[in-house]
Amino acid sequence: MEVWQSLWEAQLGDAVVFGVRFGGHLIVEVVLAVVIVFLLFQKSYQPASRPLSEKEIDQLVEEWTPEPLHPPVTKEMTPPYPVLESAAGPTVQINGRKVINLSTANYLGFVGDERIKESCNATLLKYGVGACGPRGFYGTIDVHLDLETKIASFLGTSESILYSYGLATAASCIPAFCKRGDIIIADDGVSWGIQNGLHLSRSTIKYFRHNDMGSLEARLKEVRKEDERKKKPLNRRFIVVEAIYQNSGKLAPLGEIVRLKEKYLFRLLVDESNSIGVLGKSGRGISEHFNIPIEKIDIITAAMGTAFASAGGFCTGSAKVVDHQRLSGAGYCFSASLPPFLATASISAIELLEDDPSVLARLHNNIALFHKCLSDVSGIRIGSDTRSPVVLLHLRPSLGSFHADAAYLQTIADEMLEHSVLMSVQKRTALDNCALPAGIRVCISAGHTESDIISATAVLKKVMTSKKQ
Repeated sequence: MEVWQSLWEAQLGDAVVFGVRFGGHLIVEVVLAVVIVFLLFQKSYQPASRPLSEKEIDQLVEEWTPEPLHPPVTKEMTPPYPVLESAAGPTVQINGRKVINLSTANYLGFVGDERIKESCNATLLKYGVGACGPRGFYGTIDVHLDLETKIASFLGTSESILYSYGLATAASCIPAFCKRGDIIIADDGVSWGIQNGLHLSRSTIKYFRHNDMGSLEARLKEVRKEDERKKKPLNRRFIVVEAIYQNSGKLAPLGEIVRLKEKYLFRLLVDESNSIGVLGKSGRGISEHFNIPIEKIDIITAAMGTAFASAGGFCTGSAKVVDHQRLSGAGYCFSASLPPFLATASISAIELLEDDPSVLARLHNNIALFHKCLSDVSGIRIGSDTRSPVVLLHLRPSLGSFHADAAYLQTIADEMLEHSVLMSVQKRTALDNCALPAGIRVCISAGHTESDIISATAVLKKVMTSKKQ
């Protein structure tokens, strides 16, 4: 009996303790709820609004220190640069001196051609300098349509579309087709304009080693494995390369790239800024050079400031590719159209090339001569392809970094100018992701004479010999 009484008292005590604990929690929760309701219905504090006095305004202005819009400008950021006093032809005038121009991408030598000048003057008299409006509003003039038709006819594509700024062509075209979630596999040596387009697309970017087809296929295999693992719906996929790379002068192996893009079901975008008017028996670019149907390339972009003696750029391909950009290409929709006289200049340049393809032979002979003359120069190595009009001269051996090499190469370029030869050293911004070595970028033109090439290379050998001493 005593045992049962003890058990009863113990259970009764536990019940009392449970009740106290439960009641305590309930009281706390009720208090918290009341406080929350009270705070919700409280009016927010608003200080009395009164205008600042003139004295207070002056005091605030005196105390305010604006943040600089850019870092301090150093001497290295403002180097002296040559100022041209004539058209940028094969030879130019600088400080009253005639110098050999190896710095302008005037591959066919058409800059300053009198026939192109005459067509530009006639266009200026008829249309003025342009409508200063986008193509989709009131900026389209008949010469724009004529040039688009001319480019498509010249390259054997369905249609073309013009952009008024060469650098913005690829940067507008890539985001027009690629969005977040799409995949782009690009060469890690592409130029800044293409890099900008890749960034603006917000796509997943995978880089492969410069002009390395083994690295490209490895990247394509990675994407295929991810597809098999995740089993997601297919997205848009592009391979992006340059026909002739601006940063290296290398020639893309188009046949192997086309084989890989068809094997792994990718589309292909090729920038031909440095190959149009250069490669192929009639200057129609890399597809003609490798005898590959141009339809194998889905999208072709190019700047017109290289071989076509003008400015701006174009994209060409199928009718669907072009039509899509008329509402999606930012540089087309929101930029003022190309001045009509520049469109006429490109039309005239293409016609000159069609009428006289021998200009290509002169260009290729000059490139071969330049390589031959510099085959044994000490301290310099040629990094570009023997068919490229863009010739990159690198230090041998390197000083260990891009900036150190660029600074030393600039001293070489400065001495070359003192001996009446104009050359340019590669410049890159902090946003440029290209990791290729620094170099002097030499642009060979069909307008150069053999004497120009021999004289320029002789001066370079002399400068390099003096540097070693």
